Amino acid sequence: MSGNGDAAATAEENSSKMRVIRVGTRKSQLARIQTDSVVATLKALYPGLQFEIIAMSTTGDKILDTALSKIGEKSLFTKELELALERNEVDLVVHSLKDLPTVLPPGFTIGAICKRESPYDAVVFHPKFVGKTLETLPEKSVVGTSSLRRAAQLQRKFPHLEFKSIRGNLNTRLRKLDELQEFSAIILAAAGLQRMGWQNRVGQEGGCSVPVAVHTAMKDGQLYLTGGVWSLNGADSMQETMQATIHVPAQHEDGPEDDPQLVGITARNIPRRAQLAAESLGISLATLLLNKGAKNILDVARQLNDAH
Repeated sequence: MSGNGDAAATAEENSSKMRVIRVGTRKSQLARIQTDSVVATLKALYPGLQFEIIAMSTTGDKILDTALSKIGEKSLFTKELELALERNEVDLVVHSLKDLPTVLPPGFTIGAICKRESPYDAVVFHPKFVGKTLETLPEKSVVGTSSLRRAAQLQRKFPHLEFKSIRGNLNTRLRKLDELQEFSAIILAAAGLQRMGWQNRVGQEGGCSVPVAVHTAMKDGQLYLTGGVWSLNGADSMQETMQATIHVPAQHEDGPEDDPQLVGITARNIPRRAQLAAESLGISLATLLLNKGAKNILDVARQLNDAH
């Protein structure tokens, strides 16, 4: 009788001491929405675990009066979270993929990538310009964006507009747009607006520190990769598309003996040769663009940005 009672007490004690997974994130409302979504998915997959969300401010959150490209610090929105992970203060962190540096710190890996929402940029207009488009905005109207890539692309297409850096989280940037008379419109990621439930603010659909972009698409076993480079004023640009056959079977053919980590991403359900083919395609496209003059465009853009 006492033995059974001890066993029941032990089981109850163990259940009350469920393993807690500490999840690091930024403090912004959008970051919390994204992290809550990830944690909800993890809870459904691992009901025996508890999750504690630990929010913190990053360098990019604290420095709001300087353009991102001028700060000169890498990992603007990830450094503090990386340090917390390194010090074992959190077990994993949730980032927007665009905020990650191109090279991860030693020992770090991207464990999972959630299904992407809209890849498009969106234009949000000042209330007095609702119903307008970028093309119909008055001459010299100021459009705010924190991305050199967005500014370069739009400057090329809309030379009658002026583009100026605007910083802050989504709430802050929208407040600056609505309450100040400085901006006629701002450019934001459509995905962030959708996650915040602010789709009605979108007036037009269309890394942040260099004027380059890439778009991928899978169709009938073919991976299509389009890359582009722009000068800061949009006058010079270069765009190329390449494709490669990517065979991804329903089950992992290569077996568990393969090293699952490639280019900083752990992908246990994707065969290694498919990952290598995708990486090779990216390198080939980058090499093609560089050989056709992309390096000169980027060097000039970097010099102009440093000068200003």
